[in-house]
Amino acid sequence: MSLKITVYSKSACPQCESAKMLLKSRAMDFEEIKIDDEAERLAFYEKCGPSVRQMPQIFINDQRVGGLAGLQAALAQLGR
Repeated sequence: MSLKITVYSKSACPQCESAKMLLKSRAMDFEEIKIDDEAERLAFYEKCGPSVRQMPQIFINDQRVGGLAGLQAALAQLGR
């Protein structure tokens, strides 16, 4: 089954780099969308929900799984 993975990240973000390295280490394709502008990032957080205030935000098949810990949990659940 092919997964559509989108990683919303920002520059100089250790958690973002860790999430991307995890996906690369498992040879999983993903699209990265960098949001370095503060105003754009705040608007993005608003769309995600009231509890979202950090990067990365990762979506698998258009469902938000959260940050690095969410990605790890989702991959374990998917058996990847």
